Amino acid sequence: MKPALTPLEDWTRRKLGLAAGQPVTRAELSQWWLMRLRQTLAWAREHSPFYRWRLRGLPDIPLNTPEDLARLPFTTAEDLRREHRGMLCTSQGEVARIVTLRSSGTTAEPKRLYFSQEDLELTLDFFHHGMSTLTGPGKTVLILLPGSTPDSVGDLLARALGRLGARGVVHGPVKDPARTLEVMAREEVSCLVGVPTQVLALARHPKGAELPPGQVQSVLLTTDHVPRAIRRAVGAVWGCRVYSHYGMTELGLGGAVECAAQDGCHLRAADLYCEVVDPRDGRPLPPGQLGELVFSTLTRRAMPLIRYRSGDLGRLREEVCACGSWLPRLDDLRGRVAGLAVLAPGLSLSLAELDEVVFATAGVLDFRARLTRRGGAWSLGLCLRATAETGPEVASAVRAALERKPVIQRARQQGVLVLEPVGLGGADWFSDLGAKRAIVVQRS
Repeated sequence: MKPALTPLEDWTRRKLGLAAGQPVTRAELSQWWLMRLRQTLAWAREHSPFYRWRLRGLPDIPLNTPEDLARLPFTTAEDLRREHRGMLCTSQGEVARIVTLRSSGTTAEPKRLYFSQEDLELTLDFFHHGMSTLTGPGKTVLILLPGSTPDSVGDLLARALGRLGARGVVHGPVKDPARTLEVMAREEVSCLVGVPTQVLALARHPKGAELPPGQVQSVLLTTDHVPRAIRRAVGAVWGCRVYSHYGMTELGLGGAVECAAQDGCHLRAADLYCEVVDPRDGRPLPPGQLGELVFSTLTRRAMPLIRYRSGDLGRLREEVCACGSWLPRLDDLRGRVAGLAVLAPGLSLSLAELDEVVFATAGVLDFRARLTRRGGAWSLGLCLRATAETGPEVASAVRAALERKPVIQRARQQGVLVLEPVGLGGADWFSDLGAKRAIVVQRS
């Protein structure tokens, strides 16, 4: 007896126009990607002044294989800042939503993205089917993401859950864990969607363990790198399954989500084509190697993106999943390329590596890390945010765990890294909680 198709694969099959009940094959995906890449390239060349200029002088590339796309230039975040108007492929009247993304702590021009109503519908459709793994009719989902603005991520997710027969309650980001936990109890919330560190703050709050056993059945962590240590901590408190989602506004919010097998995030393959490149020189890397994720949109109308460098580190897997699906999966997601600090030739330290050490320590809610160059060595300083019940011993525990980390041991042995005492609290360390977490690099 054939296993039933997963909700995301069934959705992809219908998007590709395949026969009912049949799994999507690798060959069928490749044919779809080629057809849609050709259409997207032609649409952008005809309607976007930016892409018409960017691709000028380039011969018509036949795109006989998806890999032929690598012969085209990248689109970058800087393009979204400086050339966004020229990237628009429709009239302003067809734009249903404009999103402005500002870089925290800089004076750089913001990135701007344009979405038509059709583009927003694509996201709604993906959210609808992607969430069906986590929840279902009659369930209540608490959305810990911004949702007060029409067509914002929280609003779109709540509407998508309605199509599923579930009730989406838009709460917004967690500011007071105790009050949010009261809402969870009152609304009988069975599923959470939120930022990893904010959900961890709920689970490690004293009231988090007071929720009725079995009430929280599933959690979806999104918007930032998802540490395995946070997944384990949240799952241990509530006895629930904790899933990961990869997405960014540039991709239409939704990019990839885990299935029940929880062995990587299945790509939104009907709407996105993903490459992995060497972040240093842009050279394409084969499946299975860690590199920078590069995306081309396949169905976007207002503002298609061709070979957009995401700035995120990850790995693309193409072997069949334990769920039976051939949909490509993203895994080993390690946050931002910019968050990878090179300590010495061949020796680097990432925030993701620190995450697995620090968040595994009981009582830790969040932390900030700074690398300061002093003379010929780097100095690593950490400041923790911990639960009110946690004493100063948590800093000693984190320090001891860091000292056991192999990359830190090697760096200290080579004399290129000094560990500062681990601190607690400090408003200057936690002044911008809305920003994505990263190692702050300074030179004294």
